[in-house]
Amino acid sequence: MRTCNDWPVSVCSWSLKQDVHELAESMRKLDIGYVNLAVRPALQEGGEKFLQAVREQDWTISSTMIDFPCEDYSTLESIKKTGGIGPDEHWDENRELALGAIDVTAELGAKYLLMHAGFIDHTQPEYAKKFYDRIRLLADAAAEKNVKFLLETGQETAEELKHFLEKMDHPALKVNFDPANMILYDKGNPLEAIKVLAPWIKHVHIKDALLTKTPGTWGIEVPWGEGEVDSDAFLRTLKEIGFDGALAIEREAGDDRFGDIKKAAERLSAFKA
Repeated sequence: MRTCNDWPVSVCSWSLKQDVHELAESMRKLDIGYVNLAVRPALQEGGEKFLQAVREQDWTISSTMIDFPCEDYSTLESIKKTGGIGPDEHWDENRELALGAIDVTAELGAKYLLMHAGFIDHTQPEYAKKFYDRIRLLADAAAEKNVKFLLETGQETAEELKHFLEKMDHPALKVNFDPANMILYDKGNPLEAIKVLAPWIKHVHIKDALLTKTPGTWGIEVPWGEGEVDSDAFLRTLKEIGFDGALAIEREAGDDRFGDIKKAAERLSAFKA
């Protein structure tokens, strides 16, 4: 199975928009044996059928992922308002989805569950307290099931996320590092951010992007190795910090996702530290 510098190469299941059996066939064609598995289907109608199909596969789950129906990624402002565990009007539903995802992760024998937690805002004490309390509830639940709860890099700088993690000081709380998100959200240089967040990084998304030319709007996602991440320098920096997790290829744009994922997988395999 495909590796990069001894790191397992994984693929984000939601990138291919396929059912479990189609995804398994795509992974065979890609020679990828690890999957970053979106598990919201397990918590909806037909969930047991989904889980049974997952159990029948011979892949390894590098991490699971949970997202929320309320999330609106159309603009930076819309995701700031609707993302993760922040919105009060959706907290009850999102809490149950997150707790259910923790249970599913443990049941499938996976070590990690990742999600976009939402907007961290320390300028509003009441909001910040609510945010900390909600993350602590989920991290406690994950710890009870021997699952690490991974926050994905996104709407905050590396220093802001580090501050949050240090204040939380929770053994189950770690990071899924997505270098493209640092660029898409215009939150700093990914190579510098890796070093800031190194103690917490357990899983990595392989995704690339171009910085926006219009502040306040999204950057542009591009195939791995064709954007501003500086792919080889990124991988060398992962090696420098002693990263020992999986590299999960994510592609959320473009007209040929399978082709772009294949290209990324080949580029990862060709990398020499």
